[in-house]
Amino acid sequence: MNQNPLRKKIGIIGGGQLGRMMIEETLRYNFTINTLDAAGSPCEGLSATHIRGSLKDAAAIRELANISDVLTYEIEHIHIDVLFELEKEGVEIIPSPRILHIIQDKGLQKQFFEQHQLPTGKFKLVETESDWLEAMEELGGAKLVAKTRKEGYDGKGVSIFDVSELSNNIGKRAFTEIALIEEFIPCQTELSVMVARDKVGNIKTWPVVDMEFDPIANLVTYLNCPAQISDDIAQQAKDIALRTITALNGIGVFAVELLLGIDGKIYVNEVAPRPHNSGHHTIEACYTSQFEQLVRICAGLPLGSTQLVQPAVMINLLGGKDFSGSYRLQGLEEASAIEGVYVHLYGKTESKPMRKMGHVTITANTLEEAKNKAKRVHELLIFVADN
Repeated sequence: MNQNPLRKKIGIIGGGQLGRMMIEETLRYNFTINTLDAAGSPCEGLSATHIRGSLKDAAAIRELANISDVLTYEIEHIHIDVLFELEKEGVEIIPSPRILHIIQDKGLQKQFFEQHQLPTGKFKLVETESDWLEAMEELGGAKLVAKTRKEGYDGKGVSIFDVSELSNNIGKRAFTEIALIEEFIPCQTELSVMVARDKVGNIKTWPVVDMEFDPIANLVTYLNCPAQISDDIAQQAKDIALRTITALNGIGVFAVELLLGIDGKIYVNEVAPRPHNSGHHTIEACYTSQFEQLVRICAGLPLGSTQLVQPAVMINLLGGKDFSGSYRLQGLEEASAIEGVYVHLYGKTESKPMRKMGHVTITANTLEEAKNKAKRVHELLIFVADN
């Protein structure tokens, strides 16, 4: 293995927008980035070598490992058994497959939070109809949340249901496979804390963000940094995030998603073991982005400063609701003329309804100013069919 960090060869399992931004942020270091994903993925053409294959193909992952000094991943839904094998063979994998094993299963995640006294909502693991009925009776409340334990993402595999309705017709439960039922927590807002931890245990957080969601797509519409919360709540959120990643003994970059209940308490919702949508703004808004930080960790370089340079708002750019196919981005010229507006497009050849096509970060001297500009940008930028 080449020990010169400037010649580090990093393999990314996944070739989507997260890998693309990781490449964009780190070309200046002379690192070699290799990727694995389907043909036409956003990273193809940018990475030094792009292996065309499935993320669940053990042979393809081994091929990536053979041309890389260290492996990381930009998505959880990948073949994990081969990662355990590679780790035993001496391949460096960040974060460890041990952590991915926990994160891939939302049931194991919740059990981990409970075992380590991390604040989280009450829950029950279910599979059969009788399991569901017992869980509803034990957890109580008019509404509960059901989640598939595996393969869910971006709101997929999540169902909020009325307890009395389902009790009378259990056959209409959202999931028949193994699932998780948890209490419904009335929220003031949803928060996220990005955390970086290196190989020797140094750990840092970026400023806390709050998020506003699209009720249909269940994707972030607006992300605000710094979060619109008190300093005390922000410190509590950071402390909980640090405790969570320290308990995982994780190396890498993590998103700790939190719920701020109307009771004023903070609950850990989920953890992502990778760069995350709630950290995209760090490219322009912080001294060190989440993507550069992960590359620093993979290469054994010191953690960069996570300090906020300017307040920022991030908006997701989603595919139009009424078409699929080739597209153009309406309003790009006008939006690009606004000071502090940074448009990121992910190189996807086709737009699909509610598909993440890109994002925009808007920076300003104050959060209020950034929010006002973000509303205008959101109105301007629309994906339309390229007829």
